[in-house]
Amino acid sequence: MYWQDQEDKKSKYVVPDDIVDLTFKVQCKQLPLDHAHALSQAIQQALPWIAIEPRAGIHLIHGAESGNGWLRPQEPDAMLSLSRRTRFMLRLPKEHVENASNLTDQTLNVAGNELLLREPSQKNLSPLTTIFARYVVMPNMENSIEDEEAFLHQAAGLLKDMDIKVKKMMCGRAHVLRMPEQYLYTRSLMIDGLEVGESVYLQQHGLGEGRIMGCGLFLPHKGIDAVQYEQEK
Repeated sequence: MYWQDQEDKKSKYVVPDDIVDLTFKVQCKQLPLDHAHALSQAIQQALPWIAIEPRAGIHLIHGAESGNGWLRPQEPDAMLSLSRRTRFMLRLPKEHVENASNLTDQTLNVAGNELLLREPSQKNLSPLTTIFARYVVMPNMENSIEDEEAFLHQAAGLLKDMDIKVKKMMCGRAHVLRMPEQYLYTRSLMIDGLEVGESVYLQQHGLGEGRIMGCGLFLPHKGIDAVQYEQEK
């Protein structure tokens, strides 16, 4: 008898470490909910090279959705309360990690709020095949940001150009990130059913523009089916 089990692609794929996430503990009471520009400027002032490094990304500080009766605000002018569990993360080529670690024990001014970064830790990207980005920018979406189908069609086109075969995609909330001279019109995006290599590639390269404003950066997530179930409950 000859018996060959189906290959476990996840166990055979080794996630490369050329691009990693550098995570800091955060000491800060609050930040504006819309802090993309202020945070990006503060990081660029401390790490000037990050603005010209196309593989680098600055994750926005999200905080908790809810807890102890508190709900995350949605108004752009609202303040976001942070806890000791809050983390700040940079996505970086590995050769920049040592330099970026110099942010440790620095206090950054983010829209008039003091943000102290502590205890950096490095981790590789995830092999999970469901990934999620909170903010994705598509070209010329300012007049149709509420059109989910148009957003998904553009996203599918960009993924096809990257030779990524999309099986399941779902977009979520629309967000407008305010910049001094323009607005970034974004939606969240979940992609499910990827090959491991495709997932890692998207985490490395992102989707769309605005990486140093927190856009197009993917994180591992539970599957679309689980999200749909939660929405239908």
